[in-house]
Amino acid sequence: MSKSVKKNTMPKAPWPHNRLMAAPYLLWSAAFIIIPLCMIFYYGLTDRSGAFTFENVTAISSPEHMKALITALVLSLISTVVCLALAYPLAMILAGRHVSQQSFIVLIFILPMWMNFLLRTLAWQTLLEKTGVINSVLSFFGLPTLNIINTPGAIILGMVYNFLPFMVLPLYNALTKIDPNVINAAHDLGANWFQTFLRVIFPLSLPGVISGITMVFVPALTTFVISNLLGGSKILLIGNVIEQEFTQASNWHLGSGLSIVLMVFILINMLMTAIFDKNGEGTSL
Repeated sequence: MSKSVKKNTMPKAPWPHNRLMAAPYLLWSAAFIIIPLCMIFYYGLTDRSGAFTFENVTAISSPEHMKALITALVLSLISTVVCLALAYPLAMILAGRHVSQQSFIVLIFILPMWMNFLLRTLAWQTLLEKTGVINSVLSFFGLPTLNIINTPGAIILGMVYNFLPFMVLPLYNALTKIDPNVINAAHDLGANWFQTFLRVIFPLSLPGVISGITMVFVPALTTFVISNLLGGSKILLIGNVIEQEFTQASNWHLGSGLSIVLMVFILINMLMTAIFDKNGEGTSL
């Protein structure tokens, strides 16, 4: 009898060139992520003489800084809730119609992200200003004009418009991964539409919800361009305060200290994503 030849089932070691291909990414991460973070912590935890101090971080407790932080938190939360309320039904419609990720409908929601963020915000400034397009149309039809520019409502509108796609895509991705048989089983067991949504669809889409909240809340909290253009620099958010400390006051130490405080909120959001979206179901497309 001929002896059977045993195949080598040992996993092959990765080719050396595969590791070399990752070198540019490592250099990019070190140059634009690790080094800037180290600089932020260095300036934030030292004074102008280079001595260690927590004064730059505790400066967030001053009335003007605390007001800017609370305002940013409130507007960011409102914008996130509005984005979730608008994006969830839309994502359910797209998932229910079995729209593929490469379809034209999905492309419509991704297309605005291809345009420059500043240009999109400037476009809304042109639309909302007192003599802008919207008020000109209202005046033409004899309707009362809107006084929304330079108000918190204009900032929320700008946040919702710019960050809505970041809420739609994770929700859509999570909903498309729900097995239709699970929903059919809930109906077969006597659950109505609301019960099915509350006990089946929403819990299964929770990774996408958490991922979408993180992707909207973090940039909304740290933004300063939207409040500058649509708020007319009259409504200062914590992002505006930090930007002014770096560009106008040239106080990198205070600006870095306030940035460290914002990192705490970012880390909390990242922790929530890690807990509720362990497998990356809400982010992988």
